[in-house]
Amino acid sequence: MAEQNQIPTIQKVVAVLWPSFLTAGVTTVLVFTVFDPMEVFSCVGGPELSRLGAYTVGFFFFWAINAVACVLSMYFCKPCHKVRQSLTH
Repeated sequence: MAEQNQIPTIQKVVAVLWPSFLTAGVTTVLVFTVFDPMEVFSCVGGPELSRLGAYTVGFFFFWAINAVACVLSMYFCKPCHKVRQSLTH
């Protein structure tokens, strides 16, 4: 039986993607202000990228890492009894 005050799925998705998008933007600016993206990606040994391509890959990498952190935060905010119930059913 679903609770009436349950948060809609789309709201949960936006609650993860929007803050992680914002922090990925800030992280990208901060990291690539200190490090040259061409040097970073040449050390990794990946395919040759343009500077814009390196910024893009870096941004999506930071977005994914921040999204995982947001999902884990949402998971650990659940009350323990609800987690146990969802695991047993």
